[in-house]
Amino acid sequence: MGTVVEAANKEAPGSALAQKNPKIVFVLGGPGSGKGTQCAKIVEHFGYTHLSAGDLLRAETKSGSENGTMIQNMINDGKIVPSEVTIKLLERAILENENDKFLIDGFPRNEENRAAFEAVTNVEPEFVLFFDCPEEEMEKRLLGRNQVSYTSY
Repeated sequence: MGTVVEAANKEAPGSALAQKNPKIVFVLGGPGSGKGTQCAKIVEHFGYTHLSAGDLLRAETKSGSENGTMIQNMINDGKIVPSEVTIKLLERAILENENDKFLIDGFPRNEENRAAFEAVTNVEPEFVLFFDCPEEEMEKRLLGRNQVSYTSY
C-alpha cells in the first residue's frame, strides 16, 4: 500500500481539482486571531465551505488508515507533515464536496506549502485573508478558551 504522497505522484497533478475549478481562499493568522470566528461568518453569509487543514489531519490520524498512522508518527517525532500529504487531504475534501467555494484555514504555512499546493492541484487561490492580531490579544483569547464560566450554571 502506498502513501498519499506516492498516490499524488502517480496521477496527473491536480487534474480532477483543476477540472472542478473551485474558488479557493487561504485563511491565515495566528492561533486565536479570529480565523474560525470569521470563517463561520463567511460561510453563513457567502456560502463558502470551511476546511481546516488541522482538522483534516486530525481526522485522518483518527481514521486508523495507513496515512493516518504515518501522520501521527511524524507528529509524534516532531516532524512537519509533508505539504503533499496535507494538500491531498484538502484536495479530497474539496472533490467530495458539492460546493465550489472554499476557505482553507491554516494552510499554507509557508511559501513552500503555497507553491506545492499550486503545483499539485493546478489551482491558484482567489486571494488570501490574513488576520493580523497582536500576540497579547491572541494569548488572552487562547487562555480564555480554557476557562469555565460559572455564571452560566
